[in-house]
Amino acid sequence: MDTILEVNGLKKYFSGQKAVDDISFAIEKGSVFGLLGPNGAGKTTLLRMITGIFFPDEGNITLNGRHFEPLRDNGLIGYMPEERGLYKKMKIGEQVLYLAQLKGLSKKEALENIKTWFIKFQMESWWNKKVEDLSKGMSQKLQFVTTVVHNPKLIILDEPFSGLDPVNANLIKDEIFRLAKEGATIIFSTHRMEQVEEICNHIVLVNKGNKILDGTVGKIKQDFKENIFEISFDQPLMPEHTAIHLFDVRQSNQNKLRIRINGDFSNNDVLQYFISKELNIRSFNEVLPSLNDIFIRLVQGTPEARQFHN
Repeated sequence: MDTILEVNGLKKYFSGQKAVDDISFAIEKGSVFGLLGPNGAGKTTLLRMITGIFFPDEGNITLNGRHFEPLRDNGLIGYMPEERGLYKKMKIGEQVLYLAQLKGLSKKEALENIKTWFIKFQMESWWNKKVEDLSKGMSQKLQFVTTVVHNPKLIILDEPFSGLDPVNANLIKDEIFRLAKEGATIIFSTHRMEQVEEICNHIVLVNKGNKILDGTVGKIKQDFKENIFEISFDQPLMPEHTAIHLFDVRQSNQNKLRIRINGDFSNNDVLQYFISKELNIRSFNEVLPSLNDIFIRLVQGTPEARQFHN
């Protein structure tokens, strides 16, 4: 695995309380990685250690194949925090130019990159405006540009779609995919699970300072599936069609069933049963749990979730 970032055994304490408790994971180059967890789980503390804002009390961070040193490696990272940090009274163009130069670009390089992004996001007329004159959505686009304008290798986005309308959210999403395709690595932190399913290749879920889930989105959904299937038919079902020990009915209407297959029976057993009843099957699909369902199950600590991790 070609990794850009590895965190090993990270711990961070505040007033004797563990905010991050022995967390380790690795991120592949060019991937879109989801860092998830409820409020107070330790996500922000993790991100601040990865960006060098906080130093870990224990553990180490490797970036691009060598030990992470914030002052040396600052230019490799672009960080868009959830709490926006732009100077409200400063002109937008001057501010982006200043921040790009802080990240190591020459004035000429910075101006060229800024022009490209301002044209792409239709921000050409913003140069002499102030941040305080922008709407929340416009500020969000500006914050994204300041995060990526220096072409960082690792881009950290904390709730990047907050305040954006669907058009601009899709614009940012398209840029995330493009940047990843061109070799950048994205760490994406959000509470919106549907965005995670759409965008991320791999996720880590943290809760109360601990890592409780780590894997690809596809594998995690497979690991948590519950043998549930949805079947639709060309004709209405009769009550006697579902009075069978093969499955339990979760939902039912005239010609559609959602079932949970029991015990050691297989989906082929169910198909054969309905065929024997001379029912015409239009579709037969497995229903995988959403990341939102898995997230709730793990964070709330259901018996099924505890069993999975024991």
